Amino acid sequence: MTLVGYAVLVGIPVISTAWVELLGFTEEQVGRVAGADLGGLSLGAVVASLLVGRMNRRLLVLISVVIVIVSNGLCMVYVDYQTVLWLRVGAGIGSGIYTAVAVATLGGSSKPARAYNLMLFAFAFSQALEMQVLPMLPMNGIYLAFIGCYVLGLPFLRWIPARPLDRSLEVDLEIEEEGGRHRVVHRHVPAWVPWLVLAAIFFTYINIGAYWTYIELATIDAGIDNAYVGRLLVWTSFFSLVGCAVATVISNRFGLARPLLLALFAMAGVVGMLAFGINDMNILISMFSFNLLWIFVDVYQMSTVANVDHSGAFASLMPGAQGLGQIVGPNIAATQLAAGLGYSSLFLMCAAAAATGLVIYGAMYVWLRRSIPALAEAT
Repeated sequence: MTLVGYAVLVGIPVISTAWVELLGFTEEQVGRVAGADLGGLSLGAVVASLLVGRMNRRLLVLISVVIVIVSNGLCMVYVDYQTVLWLRVGAGIGSGIYTAVAVATLGGSSKPARAYNLMLFAFAFSQALEMQVLPMLPMNGIYLAFIGCYVLGLPFLRWIPARPLDRSLEVDLEIEEEGGRHRVVHRHVPAWVPWLVLAAIFFTYINIGAYWTYIELATIDAGIDNAYVGRLLVWTSFFSLVGCAVATVISNRFGLARPLLLALFAMAGVVGMLAFGINDMNILISMFSFNLLWIFVDVYQMSTVANVDHSGAFASLMPGAQGLGQIVGPNIAATQLAAGLGYSSLFLMCAAAAATGLVIYGAMYVWLRRSIPALAEAT
């Protein structure tokens, strides 16, 4: 379900190009439409977060699938910019509800970090498949592919737990007493901790949303061979596999927080370097590193929320924070391009957004080290 729910987010570089080449949208309009789709995803996730702990999750999924099918179906009929803009909001709302339920259910497992890592491992294959298949399809074929994926999941709806088993916001702390004995105590986690993580996710996805929406168009503008960029989009997807394996090993040894801080620092660097010019070599380095670090950031961010939220309320908001970042990022980028500032300013904005996420996590990590060290060093 997460692979299907995030399909538009992952396929944005190809879909953006299709909107330009097949529907005649301008670069600015592409940013608006992509932002509408992913902003709808954010809104859908917010709706799901309010209902996921009280309403039957299977019914939520069914409602979301109907919304997605109707919205994508209408996009095959209406192709003008204004209508498509609002239909993509509807499609995003449906996918946001769908994805939020899936993410919350994964977060409710006994080992959420492993669950998210396995999900992202599968992402590498689905992302590569999208990059390979979607460019070969007409616009209506892309919409039909999305509809088909949602329909295929319906026979397995009964596998989704109807309701969460636990509604707590707490962690277990191991306390060493005199004589070397250890005991485990429960510690309540303030609600602002997951909210702060969600804020950091929002800023990191401003970066991801703008970069991923415009990376193919930016390389075309720089005169890079389009076939070369297309191959990079496919093969860099598989580089995510390395990210999954390395993320697990590093987390088991160093926890979630410190690797996340390092990943965000590196992310700011690999997107910011494109502000000084794009060529065959630095776009290769940037795209491969971006996919590797994207996995790192997602695994560590999502696992941090899941470690303290067993009800799914905050976990279901993660697609919302991602989607909100995805609407803000492309829209800021669209405004910069419309103002004639060029792609250099776009990539500097991406680097600044990643750096903001780094500052938020850094401040939170310092507080947790003093107050809840078990959470600060959680794996």
